[in-house]
Amino acid sequence: MPNSVSAKKRLRQSIDRRDHNRTVKSAVRTLVKKVRSSVAAGDVAGSEETFKLAAKKLDQAAAKNVLHANTAARTKSRLSHAIKGIKKSK
Repeated sequence: MPNSVSAKKRLRQSIDRRDHNRTVKSAVRTLVKKVRSSVAAGDVAGSEETFKLAAKKLDQAAAKNVLHANTAARTKSRLSHAIKGIKKSK
């Protein structure tokens, strides 16, 4: 447990940040799952629409350092590649 006033404040701040980052990461993961499930179902229009929202949230999370920028870029690239694959197969 922190003893000094400044250490107590840092603990409070880090707890708040951790909670916020958890919600952001969870929302991003949920959107990515929605894109992947619509790709698996073969829904081109639905997957493109959810991909736009997921890409936006990934970029926002990377901008706030919730996710590493390369992680966001890699995820967007993989989702885009999957969507292009179902477009090509149709």
